[in-house]
Amino acid sequence: MATRLTFRSAIIAVATITALAVAHAQQKAPDMKIRIVTGDRFAVAELDDNATARAFVALLPLRLVLTDYAATEKIADLPGKLTTAGSPPGFAPKAGAVTYYAPWGNLAIFVKDFSHSAGLVELGRITSGLEIIGRPGPVPVIIERATD
Repeated sequence: MATRLTFRSAIIAVATITALAVAHAQQKAPDMKIRIVTGDRFAVAELDDNATARAFVALLPLRLVLTDYAATEKIADLPGKLTTAGSPPGFAPKAGAVTYYAPWGNLAIFVKDFSHSAGLVELGRITSGLEIIGRPGPVPVIIERATD
């Protein structure tokens, strides 16, 4: 015998499904934090929840040497290209921005504000320790997922 759906039970079912959908949409993505270690010091960055940042995290841990570029950013080549699916065509980084420059396939961490740049994808931002990355000259680093 088939169960008959009453108008009242249909309304309740729709209201329940709607409430669950709203609650799911409001859930914050899990924090994606990384540590950028140089010597016995480290910087912490919080990454955005986007396809490019997730692809970057999948490469970790990474050993890189960050080098100066235009007295504005520290850059390093990555072992491969990252997806840029769903990313805007560019953005204007502020000091502390952790980015991926798609045309070159490199990581760029900005130590100074810069103008809008096509092909630049925001991965996240340094939340502490930018000064250890921004020091002059090459900076050897290990970039790893933060566990705390």
